[in-house]
Amino acid sequence: MDPALVARLTSGEGAGLLASLPPYDESQALSLGLRLRTAGFDDELVAAALTQSRLRARGGAKFGADANRLLFTADGLEQATRPQIAATHADRFVAAGLRTVHDLGCGIGSDAMAFAAAGLTVCAVDADPGTAAIAAANLRPWPSASVSTQTAESVRLPRGGSAHGVGAWLDPARRTTGIADITGRTRRTFGLDELAPSWEFVQEVGHQLPGAGAKLSPAFPHAKVPMGAEAQWTSYRGEVLECAIWFGALATHAGRSAQVITPRGTYRLTDAACEGRIPTAARLEDLRGHLYEADRAVVRAGLTEVLVRAVDGLELAMGSGYVTSPHEFALPWARRYAVTEAMPFNVKAIRAWLRDHDVGRVTLKKRGVTTDEVAFRRQLRLSGSREATVLLTRVNTAQVALILTPSPH
Repeated sequence: MDPALVARLTSGEGAGLLASLPPYDESQALSLGLRLRTAGFDDELVAAALTQSRLRARGGAKFGADANRLLFTADGLEQATRPQIAATHADRFVAAGLRTVHDLGCGIGSDAMAFAAAGLTVCAVDADPGTAAIAAANLRPWPSASVSTQTAESVRLPRGGSAHGVGAWLDPARRTTGIADITGRTRRTFGLDELAPSWEFVQEVGHQLPGAGAKLSPAFPHAKVPMGAEAQWTSYRGEVLECAIWFGALATHAGRSAQVITPRGTYRLTDAACEGRIPTAARLEDLRGHLYEADRAVVRAGLTEVLVRAVDGLELAMGSGYVTSPHEFALPWARRYAVTEAMPFNVKAIRAWLRDHDVGRVTLKKRGVTTDEVAFRRQLRLSGSREATVLLTRVNTAQVALILTPSPH
């Protein structure tokens, strides 16, 4: 979308049109567009308004009721930081005593809005003129925020004493430019060498200012965490959505950390508890009592050892995220199951146990095994009246099957 069209949608006739649209209904979009054109609205404005209506409907899952006042692009909506996570980014800047944030690659402005709402002065830029115009429209409620069209690399950041109280936030593009797929989205990339601006530029900014942060992929490799920086993997409702790299005053813990955001609260763990610990893997005979499944952010950050210590248990296999313990604990960042049965992986033995216990419906979980789920379910041939949770995983190098009963949170 070009800046002129954004301007039309945010003022006068276009703003009125957008505000008057009914809740988006894909089955009615064509007929609604025809009625609007018949009423005298031009094709370009109608198409843009209906696109925004569709994106706002989709954006409700991420932005809630605020989606109805925001403007989006398809890629921008998908890549935008969830408000709950953006708020934790802003909290870091405030806690570090920074007052101004340069948002270098602001997209539609999700993080910039959180910074501005936290009372920070925001200087945002985006290289795409249309995206910058959308961000400016979304940031209108905050006079302390400004948006300009330029690349991150072209921004003249302060140095030395003039940089006091100034930080930066970067969200490097992780999609390739060019032809989009049938959904309108461009191809996602994962390598550090494909970031724009580059990983080298991100690190330069991180060392130039008192504090800086960068939103990267959850696939960020542990070995690439810069010296003195903090790499924090964040999950929201169980889904790992980012790895943020924090530099300078914004790095509250040098090394790896995990942030788990749930409806009950936000929980943070660091790798400090893992230092000096020699992991000990479990044996099949240890699998009695309880099984704990670490949140995926904890696993991504390589912090399952924190769970091992918290429950005084043993990890089933290195990196599995599953820990067995005879003790019962309630942890907001790990799910607990009662272990009903543990056996070596054997389809006939599993089928016999389930049939003997009148199990007809199975919730299947697997990690660290290559079994085809569809084929496995077909081989079970169950017809009982009860339900069970079956976990196919490894204990050390051996494949095992665990029959589990979820414990209430």
